[in-house]
Amino acid sequence: MKITRVETFQVPPRWLFCRVETDEGIAGWGEPVVEGRAEVVRAAVEVLAEYLVGQDPLRVEDHWQVLTKGGFYRGGPVLSSAVAGLDQALWDIAGQAYGAPVHALLGGPVRDRARVYAWVGGDDPDQLADEVTAQVEAGFTAVKMNATGRVSPHPTPGEIDGVVSRLATAREVLGPHRDVAIDCHGRLGPAGARRLLPALAPLHPLFVEEPVLPEHTHLLPAVVAASPVPIATGERLYGRADFLPALQAGIAVAQPDLSHAGGISEVRRIAALAETFGAHLAPHCPLGPIALAASLQVVFATPNFLIQEQSLGIHYNREADLLSYVLDPEPFRFQDGHAVRNDRPGLGVSVDEAAVRAADRSGHAWRNPVWRHPDGSFAEW
Repeated sequence: MKITRVETFQVPPRWLFCRVETDEGIAGWGEPVVEGRAEVVRAAVEVLAEYLVGQDPLRVEDHWQVLTKGGFYRGGPVLSSAVAGLDQALWDIAGQAYGAPVHALLGGPVRDRARVYAWVGGDDPDQLADEVTAQVEAGFTAVKMNATGRVSPHPTPGEIDGVVSRLATAREVLGPHRDVAIDCHGRLGPAGARRLLPALAPLHPLFVEEPVLPEHTHLLPAVVAASPVPIATGERLYGRADFLPALQAGIAVAQPDLSHAGGISEVRRIAALAETFGAHLAPHCPLGPIALAASLQVVFATPNFLIQEQSLGIHYNREADLLSYVLDPEPFRFQDGHAVRNDRPGLGVSVDEAAVRAADRSGHAWRNPVWRHPDGSFAEW
């Protein structure tokens, strides 16, 4: 079997898909994207495709090594995301060729279902209770919310009280037997995070995500030491080398993104590394159906899995949603807040190719907002 063609599709709301075709009629799908930089990753995929065309798609690990290291300059979000989507597609082809789901190729399943959580925003406290209630009624047992909207790096007591108040609102709706996670997006700064985290402890968040920016990973030990709640990070870390200092700092939850951190091949290794530190895996995935399908294949084969993010109804999805580009939504019908394992070959997702090609004709130019503080200086989004 040989790879004959690699195509990319820039589809709303903010995604990039790739399709890897073979001369035996098997095609694999992947989702290589950096949100807000889809065009740049698309160009990177096209460059990497020069190597892949003509190759045996079943040499997945060898291709990962060449794609990540063969250009001499390594790493970073663009290259790692381009490789991630191609890696997903190659695993998809391998599963179809061997007639097995990817999780079987990774050693077999260790669970029958995987807990997922839903997004409830959090920037706007006025709607929070209603949003959490809606997710509880939909059967979810866990939600995640932003800690705050725009906030000063050194938050005032009032800003800290606002975060605590919003978390208390969610906790009141959820009760003691459901979970809520808090995402800081690195907005608070290390000192602000050390002040905030102890105040959240009485409300028992499942974890607090990205309390510091990825470039401040060296400051994580002090943040972890100051925190009585579990710390999670990883959506902006792209490989094992990036995760090692975070794990050494004592994070409780590693959050690699299957569309950013080198795909299935690298995330399964990140999960194994995390296990040696007693940390759990909670893959980051506010993206589309292919990224989620790839994530689920990994978590079904990962012993130290905690919970999976998914984007159904997320606030980013204005023009299209998780199910807009799939022929069969069954793999994404969550039961009692869980994704149920299926044994379909490959990634287990049926992509609506006609819908993807049609959407690519209009494409998108999604960009994240640029925030500023009241004094006009740049603010972390």
